[in-house]
Amino acid sequence: MDTLNYKTQGTCSREIDITLKDGVIDSVQFTGGCHGNLQGVSALVKGMTAQEAISKLKGIRCGTKSTSCPDQLAQALEQML
Repeated sequence: MDTLNYKTQGTCSREIDITLKDGVIDSVQFTGGCHGNLQGVSALVKGMTAQEAISKLKGIRCGTKSTSCPDQLAQALEQML
């Protein structure tokens, strides 16, 4: 089991705690940010492979920001792999 506490950059959330089991997302928990939306993102990616989540989330932007919470999750997952 791999875990990571990822400090986000450029988003309302401050950090993401991620647990992978054999390359599959077991849990994701955001600190800060839009609570309801981030609970939804966490529930949707649970059970996905890290690679599948990266391909779906990487590059998503929030308004005029160059990143977003989903994009930060993709970056964290890339770091884990």
